[in-house]
Amino acid sequence: MRAQSDRGQLAPLYALIILVAGGAMLLLVHLGVLAVHRAHARTAADAAALAGAAEGRSAADEVARGNGAVLESFVADGPDVQVRVRVGSTHATARARREGGCRSGAQAGPLHFGPCHPTSPG
Repeated sequence: MRAQSDRGQLAPLYALIILVAGGAMLLLVHLGVLAVHRAHARTAADAAALAGAAEGRSAADEVARGNGAVLESFVADGPDVQVRVRVGSTHATARARREGGCRSGAQAGPLHFGPCHPTSPG
């Protein structure tokens, strides 16, 4: 016996299309969240490295916490500093170098820069 109408034959196809589209949307949202966490971790790592180069480990830890990150490692090698931070499940590493500014030579302890005066006109 033959069906009297073709009504409803596309309903399973529409359901499949809706499921695939919904799955794709969930995947894209998840990838977007991961990208935001990655950018947040990079920003926190950059800020912590700069603070660590200028003021030391405690400043790097404070800046990392202020940016919602956890300071996982801090390595100071002379004027160079490398930090690794974690935001959620995302990790980021950054490096910074302490420059002397108006001072000459690397100095231990916190840095406090005064105004720089030019050594030559121009």
